[in-house]
Amino acid sequence: MNRDRLNVIEGDTIHRYGRSGELHENDLEATIEILDPRAWSALVREGSIGLGRGYFENWWDSDDPTTVVRIIIRNIEPLDEIRNRVADKTGVISDSIRKVLPRAGRRRNKEDIASHYDLGNDFFQIFLDETLTYSSAIFPSGEAALAEGSHYKYDRLLRKLGVDASHDLLEIGTGWGGFALRAVDIAGCNVTTTTISSEQLREARHRVRSAGRNDKVRLLDRDWRDLEGRFDRIVSIEMIEAVDWRDYDHYFATIERCLVPDGLVAIQAICVPDRRYERTKNTEDFIRRFVFPGGFLPSLGAIGSSVSAATRLQIVDVEDLSAHYAETLRRWRVRFDDNLEQVRALDLDERFIRLWRFYLAYCEAGFLERHCTVNQIVLAGPHWRPDGLSLRPG
Repeated sequence: MNRDRLNVIEGDTIHRYGRSGELHENDLEATIEILDPRAWSALVREGSIGLGRGYFENWWDSDDPTTVVRIIIRNIEPLDEIRNRVADKTGVISDSIRKVLPRAGRRRNKEDIASHYDLGNDFFQIFLDETLTYSSAIFPSGEAALAEGSHYKYDRLLRKLGVDASHDLLEIGTGWGGFALRAVDIAGCNVTTTTISSEQLREARHRVRSAGRNDKVRLLDRDWRDLEGRFDRIVSIEMIEAVDWRDYDHYFATIERCLVPDGLVAIQAICVPDRRYERTKNTEDFIRRFVFPGGFLPSLGAIGSSVSAATRLQIVDVEDLSAHYAETLRRWRVRFDDNLEQVRALDLDERFIRLWRFYLAYCEAGFLERHCTVNQIVLAGPHWRPDGLSLRPG
């Protein structure tokens, strides 16, 4: 460790790793306390899985787990690059094997989604804003409230696609209905939206009904593979992360099948850098093990390859919003910590609380260090022409 400083307290001993003396402007410092020696063995054996396991099992603790993870990300980069190069060289062979292996079916997909999103709407309401948006906000200013950032993100997507009242819009991944309701309110369009989360569907139906929007919003309990019809615009916000990489061609072909030839699509996707993509195909991490079973992050290159291989769609705009996600996660984490009594009132134990605290900190660190990114990608149908439409609204 030749940058930053990590202080490790174990019993009566303090070990300091990294830079000695005065830290430079962009250097980081954090302190962890080892409460059980199993923290070391878990980290050595399991990497990020063991790091997270050690935290939620209370084998180690820190008042700033976000910075702890940032320091680790920074200092494993040389090892990561070696592992990435090995994965790149073996990827062609291993891909041919992985492509014929059994993959999760629709029932398993639904179970995986339920294991996270069906924790209960009361739980997510504790730390999300009133729009119940569980994806990155875009903050128009540093002083903007979280709900304002969520609305601004939705409005920006609608402006990028030039959505108006004449359009039929398909949303793949309903969430709790926040985007569908905003699209109706701002653009006046008709929205068809689909989810396979029973809890989200129940809450979305309630919110649409309460808003008096049943005539404009059609809610489906349908897998993306079963979608039918043609739509002027399609939006999918942080849903591709639940799609197996072997299904990307099918996913984008389905989108093209549901899009009118001169239509537009917006995908908001959490991505890994292209140089890490091959390795993530067969490497389980903390998130996939404990938080999003069955989840998988694409890369921009992987998205582009599938779009090109399986469709006539064209990528016409990509915008990186990673700094906004780091801030979104920080605010979720603060709200979560500020409302722990509400979490406990749902009969969620301390182990669960520590799991979710580390999950939010882990993700925040990942975006701050660009270990992962979030991007809005606009795709155009084969007959679409710009006609003066601005893809980068202010």
